[in-house]
Amino acid sequence: MDEIKIREILQRYQEGKCSDEERAWIESWYLQFMDDSETEDLDTSNMSHAKRKIWSSILSERSVAHSKRYLYPKVAAAAAVLLVMGIAFYLFRNNSEVQQQEIAAQEEIIRPGGNNAYLTLADGKKINLTDMQEGMTLEQAGMKIVKRSNGELVYEISNSSATGDRLGSNTIETPVGGQYQVVLPDGTKVWLNSSSSLEYPVTFAANERKVTLNGEAYFEVRSNKKKPFRVISEGQTVEVLGTKFNVNTYKDEPAVKTTLLEGSVKVSLATISKILRPGEQASIVGQNIEISSVDTEQVVAWYKGDFVFDGAELKNIMRQISRWYDVEIIYQHDVGDIKFGGSISRSKDIQEVLKVLSMTKGVNFKVEGRRVLVML
Repeated sequence: MDEIKIREILQRYQEGKCSDEERAWIESWYLQFMDDSETEDLDTSNMSHAKRKIWSSILSERSVAHSKRYLYPKVAAAAAVLLVMGIAFYLFRNNSEVQQQEIAAQEEIIRPGGNNAYLTLADGKKINLTDMQEGMTLEQAGMKIVKRSNGELVYEISNSSATGDRLGSNTIETPVGGQYQVVLPDGTKVWLNSSSSLEYPVTFAANERKVTLNGEAYFEVRSNKKKPFRVISEGQTVEVLGTKFNVNTYKDEPAVKTTLLEGSVKVSLATISKILRPGEQASIVGQNIEISSVDTEQVVAWYKGDFVFDGAELKNIMRQISRWYDVEIIYQHDVGDIKFGGSISRSKDIQEVLKVLSMTKGVNFKVEGRRVLVML
């Protein structure tokens, strides 16, 4: 007999509408059940056990005859208690299921990235910087590496007389959906975007400061005219003395781009070199360097914690979203060169970012797991 049938019989008994046979079953159960001290207290914790015992007793005692007039009030009260508790148990269970579903739905919300990175030391030891406690210090060949409260990794000279293996290199790398800031041994500040890596010496050489970049980073180089700062990436070299600039070398982008905010830089590719002025961007296309004027605030918005889409193509935007939220982008239609305008914080959930984009140009999005479907 299922739960619905039990409910119906108990309801009819309470209302005095059940058949003689149903009443005999219930009253037969009552006499036996009330003698069982283990089930004296009915609560949600033993509802399932009580119901099984009740109906087992009822079905096995069909022929037992008792005074209906004497038993009815007590059994009706017991039936009422069981019915109410049964309904409460049912509602509690369903409410719990709804809450679990809501929690599961919340868990499916795709959160933004954050300060996540790994540091590989010169001896090959790999450290998860997310797990590294704030204020924690590492000693490495005369250098002290400190994690500050803002998530910044800082190199400080702890022993100026140390030499030898100080010439080894460290590598800091961010996963998809990660970013990190590091202050290099010379005081240069570097913000590393998601899915990127930067290799740099523990101590720079006497005549130059050279680092190797994969992915994207924003640099604020400490001025030193005697030691040029060079960024090696994807076949190009960016040389500076002291300046602010951004380098984007993602392999899924159509070009390697260097954008200058302040100062002066020289971008070199094989035998070609170009000098950039503030507000200009160098794009490596094939074996050529193309120079154009750009909105620098849009280029470096990522390190300030924002997405800025001022005339940006949808595919460019979706590549940024893919890297930051660690999602796969699926185009169900040809979106061509649709361009967008606007901005939103990178701290927002992906649904909020997509909502901003869907408000214009007639583009719609659907999130399925860690896939984003782009539809017209």
